[in-house]
Amino acid sequence: MRDTRGTRQVAEDALAWVSAHRAQFALGEDALAADGQVNRSWKPLGELAQVCATVTRHTAPPDPLHACAADLMTFAWQETGRGELFMRLQRLEPFATYPLEVYAAMAAAGLRHPGYEAATAMVARTRGWQLTEQEPTRRLGVLNAEVRSGIREHDAMPKALQRTWLAGLPEPWTFEQSSGYSLTHVVFHLTDWGRAGTGNVPPDLAEYLADWLPPWLDTCLDAGMWDLGCELLAVAASLPLLPERAVLQEAWTRVAEVQHPSGAIPESGTGAHHDSGPDFLSHYHPTLMAAFAATLTTGRLDDEARAATHHRPGGQGVLG
Repeated sequence: MRDTRGTRQVAEDALAWVSAHRAQFALGEDALAADGQVNRSWKPLGELAQVCATVTRHTAPPDPLHACAADLMTFAWQETGRGELFMRLQRLEPFATYPLEVYAAMAAAGLRHPGYEAATAMVARTRGWQLTEQEPTRRLGVLNAEVRSGIREHDAMPKALQRTWLAGLPEPWTFEQSSGYSLTHVVFHLTDWGRAGTGNVPPDLAEYLADWLPPWLDTCLDAGMWDLGCELLAVAASLPLLPERAVLQEAWTRVAEVQHPSGAIPESGTGAHHDSGPDFLSHYHPTLMAAFAATLTTGRLDDEARAATHHRPGGQGVLG
């Protein structure tokens, strides 16, 4: 990588690979089966929708990147029968949270099913739903899904945040892969996956991450942990103060260097390949995260460049 254009190119190439492999995000015949593999059906589709919702939010309709993401979002919505499969899942597994989490990603893009929202809102009022024991970061994610779907206000999220690893401002040397994924998702939920702006990250967490995210990012990239590295780059672009340009440039250069000519990013190392190209299961998530992080980063850098132009002495004013 190179510059802002280079970062954007990472996003374009990544989404191009995802688009070329959209058939592998499709829900199979076991999508509603009791023993179906959720992590190989609903999870990839939900992650696809999540990233595309953010990309469309941060790009203009004439932008080819916006068009690609919007097309993929339409595909994801159609895979759910335009929301009807969520209704069927709700009847089969009324207390499962994953259908709501996937649905919420689509609702963020304006794709809604009133019947499903009404049915889930009724279940969400039960003590059984509200008292379900969940990991703190997962709890924060479910609450955010409820907010997106119109089931709950934001009032419960600050309390849930306090139980997370990140909120405790832990000793920096205790950072490891599991805590890394935990902290990235805390920030994603607080910022509604980059859709709510940087102001939703509490000042103490923003200051802590400003200090320690750069060395953690460097450590992950040194270890070839590209999936987590891309998630940390998305967090970096979600903070009130961006890391130094040199830090971002070096990190994106390393991500771009490992990106396959097809646009795919490996989860770690160099990734598994078949004769037809990069293995889907070991590449789809880091590739989505690269598109997500690169879109957020490009947007922030473009915003800063516009702000600098508007405030340059002798330059055109904001109202000029």
